Amino acid sequence: MAEGLFTALSDIQGVAHHFEAESAGTVCYQSGSSPDPRAIRAAARSGIDISGMRARCIHELDMSAFDHVFVMDHDNYREVDGVVDGGIGPMVHMMTEFADVPAGTEIEDPYYGPESGFDRTLASLDDCVRGILAHLFSVHVLVETSAPDERNPQPIDDGSHG
Repeated sequence: MAEGLFTALSDIQGVAHHFEAESAGTVCYQSGSSPDPRAIRAAARSGIDISGMRARCIHELDMSAFDHVFVMDHDNYREVDGVVDGGIGPMVHMMTEFADVPAGTEIEDPYYGPESGFDRTLASLDDCVRGILAHLFSVHVLVETSAPDERNPQPIDDGSHG
């Protein structure tokens, strides 16, 4: 969901051509699998199509090709930080470092819960991705190229209104 959301929001803001985003997990037995149908539906409710994405393993990626890696929880942080070779490679961040939440907050893994958890996770990711994009704008001195009415898209609907 995070990759789809990042791609959609960076496209809306007219800066998608500056970034390449890829999702990968630390649990590798799911490589090649489609997203959970509940994740597909949650993203679709927000106008994002992730149905064509496939799971990848972090160990399949050339980590030196990335500037930043954003993770959703502390376990993933430790594992990904261990993959980065002695500080050579991307900076590893908790996604919530860029959101208005208390330090150390993790993003909920909705997999073992009800479908509503996917909507909550997507809403949390929306806040994080907007913060990440704002950070990247400032670090790379980017300028939005979207139309004025698209510059501030509404937050992702958390599905709480029935």
